[in-house]
Amino acid sequence: MKRILPLIALATLTACGLRPVYGGGGTGPVAQALGNVEVAPIEGKAGWLVRNALNDRLAAMQSGSGPRYRLVVKLDDNIAGLGLRADAAITRERRTLRARYQLVDESTGAQILDDTAGSDAGIDVTSSEYATIAAEDTALERLSQTVADQIVTRLALYSRKAATP
Repeated sequence: MKRILPLIALATLTACGLRPVYGGGGTGPVAQALGNVEVAPIEGKAGWLVRNALNDRLAAMQSGSGPRYRLVVKLDDNIAGLGLRADAAITRERRTLRARYQLVDESTGAQILDDTAGSDAGIDVTSSEYATIAAEDTALERLSQTVADQIVTRLALYSRKAATP
């Protein structure tokens, strides 16, 4: 009985339909699709950071056939004060980075994916303006990485779904 139980558990897991997103490795359909994505320029410092993060993630999957898709991203970067002291000085900020992105087929010009991604970070406001600005910049760098990860994950899931009959 003890030997049969692991076999039943294994059969249950394989029958549930779970498949790895990057099945097939670098030659799989998801890696091939992501390798054919060109990221359009994005405005501003946040745009530069997000575009570089996206290119870093997609470059690992580049194929020699050239871009088949264009990724267009528009960002909304916002800092809002939250905590207030008795003298009305802000003690805490929230930085939010939201992205609206579209995946466009280069051959037809058709928009095949339209979605959003975003994240936020809390920032302590200190008496040193330099420290606060450094914290805001660090938060933006982290948020750019997080948003890029979300976009690439969504593109991978879309690619897998499109490749599955």
